[in-house]
Amino acid sequence: MIAGDADREQVLHDKAVRRLKEQRDFRSHLLVYILVNTFLVVIWLLTDPHGFFWPVFPIAGWGIGVVMNAWDVYGRQEITEEAIHREMDRLSK
Repeated sequence: MIAGDADREQVLHDKAVRRLKEQRDFRSHLLVYILVNTFLVVIWLLTDPHGFFWPVFPIAGWGIGVVMNAWDVYGRQEITEEAIHREMDRLSK
């Protein structure tokens, strides 16, 4: 294996490790979101189930963060060299 291949293999390995960590962290974030908000709904049910559903505020507010975290981990595409060169060409015109 030549040095260039080894370097590319290491870069690919590092990206894979980083991506797997991001996915694991997201799953932890989602689990905590579900557990905490379930607890808040149970509190609401035990104290005033016919009153205003106040857990909607933390559910919605925190939910926005969970969705953005999911987008960051699963939806966003990485910046490629090709995209960088296209943008540089566009800016130079």
